[in-house]
Amino acid sequence: MRSSSSGLSFFDFMFTEILIASIVGSVIALVGGLLLLWKEDFAKKISLFLVSFAAGSLMGAAFFHLLPEALEATDDVHSALLWLVGGILVLFLFEKLLKWYHCHNKGECEYHTFSSAVLFGDTVHNFIDGVVIALSFGLGTDVGIATTIAVFLHEIPQEIGDFGVLLHAGWEKRKIILVNLGTAVATIVGATIGYAALPYVTPILPHLIGFSAGTFIYIAVSDLMPEVRHKSRPKEFLHFLTILLGILVVAGFDLIGGH
Repeated sequence: MRSSSSGLSFFDFMFTEILIASIVGSVIALVGGLLLLWKEDFAKKISLFLVSFAAGSLMGAAFFHLLPEALEATDDVHSALLWLVGGILVLFLFEKLLKWYHCHNKGECEYHTFSSAVLFGDTVHNFIDGVVIALSFGLGTDVGIATTIAVFLHEIPQEIGDFGVLLHAGWEKRKIILVNLGTAVATIVGATIGYAALPYVTPILPHLIGFSAGTFIYIAVSDLMPEVRHKSRPKEFLHFLTILLGILVVAGFDLIGGH
């Protein structure tokens, strides 16, 4: 493992590698969503199918990427699973507080929290991706590059799904771009913190990954799939196939990336 400097130095070569990898990877991951917005009218027409795809890609990322990675990185399986449950419960509480804030004393309220939940989960996940990239470059440049490619391969279909969810929620194009750029910054923040605290982050990384898996499972099962179920008639089977496609695409990208 390569040693990092005791203090954060922006002229440190390893930090430069980490910073470039996290920025370039974030941009690449956003490309799919930006291309989707380029055909905004078409994207709005298929937005419910994009919600289905997002549900599948989130489940695929949780069960085929994050959870196996968390379990492989620790001998304490129960602890990793406990953090997964913690991710589910924290996001449940986050949504309840969000809905209370928007709907308190307003009588009937149809405020939908799934778009905010998606952004919350995506931000947490991007932060952890940044930490993972930093740790991988600590093992060597070749390991860092391979890990960066793998990380952002599975991000591409997930980002497309996230853009689709926000379109379905009625967000404007400019706002979608801005908030997704904001969540992408979390990768750079995670990479910077991961570099600065290299020796200390490694032991807790499996817990953070398990937590992220929990947020993804909650969003897919509690928010997105019910949205599809309520609005998909009479195309339920097509939406089921789209969910399955999202799962398979993420699983396929993980195989390509070597996971």
